[in-house]
Amino acid sequence: MSEPPRRAITRTAKLASLPLGVAGRAALGAGRRLTGVPAEDIALQLQNRTAEQLFSVLGELKGGAMKVGQALSIFEAAMPEDLAAPYRVALTKLQDSAPSMPTATVHRVLAENLGPRWPSKFRHFDDEPAASASIGQVHRAVWKDGRDVAVKVQYPGAGPALVGDFRRLARVTRMSAGWLPGLDLQPLLEEFVARVEEELDYEREAAGQKVFAKAFAGDPHIVVPAVVHHGPTIIVSQWLEGTPLSRIISGGTTEQRDHAATRYLEFHLAGPERARLLHADPHPGNFRILPDGRLGVMDFGSTDRLPGGLPTAIGRLLTRALEDDAQTVLDGLREEGFIRPHMEVDAEELLDLIDPFIDPVREPEYRFSRDWLRSHAERLRNPRSVDFRTSLRLNLPTEYMLIQRVWAGGIGVLCQINGVVPARRILAEGLPGAEFSPV
Repeated sequence: MSEPPRRAITRTAKLASLPLGVAGRAALGAGRRLTGVPAEDIALQLQNRTAEQLFSVLGELKGGAMKVGQALSIFEAAMPEDLAAPYRVALTKLQDSAPSMPTATVHRVLAENLGPRWPSKFRHFDDEPAASASIGQVHRAVWKDGRDVAVKVQYPGAGPALVGDFRRLARVTRMSAGWLPGLDLQPLLEEFVARVEEELDYEREAAGQKVFAKAFAGDPHIVVPAVVHHGPTIIVSQWLEGTPLSRIISGGTTEQRDHAATRYLEFHLAGPERARLLHADPHPGNFRILPDGRLGVMDFGSTDRLPGGLPTAIGRLLTRALEDDAQTVLDGLREEGFIRPHMEVDAEELLDLIDPFIDPVREPEYRFSRDWLRSHAERLRNPRSVDFRTSLRLNLPTEYMLIQRVWAGGIGVLCQINGVVPARRILAEGLPGAEFSPV
């Protein structure tokens, strides 16, 4: 396959083809209806073809376009089933794979980072990528000392492509409502733009990975691969053999789902406390279950410093919500900046708004499911509901923005895994400020 297109006009045309492609297929569908083909069959065919085009275009463009596609793959659990189902397979592909770049390009990047004699650094290097993502792709290799390693190679031109895609995606966001109904891309785009330079800085990523690796060294449940070598556009890490989380989502056993979901939630609580960093890219392509049962965590391109760990207000206010102390929850959220000083909010209506999201902590174990998440997403989307009107009165403070996105995405992944999790115990033991019992 050729390299990802770099010219702005080419990338813009491909992005614009997503909603335009839907329009063209809709016209085709109208013609078929005249011939007597059932409307349901036509709608399914159109959605399936659009989903395949989504994977093809976002995967080929890589950069910001694919990054948004990966984010959407997390949030599909909140979409209505009739809309989400056709896109699920295509979006899941974007979690840990995409069309790869040419071998010659990979070799050129390796030479730029390791010198012209780069093959001497390896006993073996597999030219076929093991995984491809938005900014780089991963190759399996054997380092010169015999260690199995993963070599992450950044796509040439990824920086300009990433920045440019976000600008172009912002322009086509409104048009895109036809191919991904029910999702507002604008907040996602604004958040991602703030992270562009961090994701492209492999030196920074390697430093963050080293911090996490040290924090979880010897942990019985979590493993972070050691950094073997890094350069401006490559990272060589310890290879982790295991089952990708995306594969467990698509076809895992009940036992695998329960185990994976538990380890996944444990990591997102433990990371900020041990490493004082937030792993800010929760999509399933970054996680796998190793043969010994540990959760392998990869890709530290998006992290955020949390010198004090997660804010203690989260655990404290969750405790008060469990006690149905509506006024204290209201006062606490106002103090944290979630409610602006001039905004009037009814304490009981606020508690009613957030109460269903506390369900996973009310019992010793809870199954996170698409049905649970979808029902609450629909409730918040209904403009006639009290919950909708109350939500409009809330504010997201800047210091909580990334935390909120990671947790919203993480919950979406938990619902895709569909496993039973001892969430109450994990949160009681790992969430700063929590004052409720583990059982």
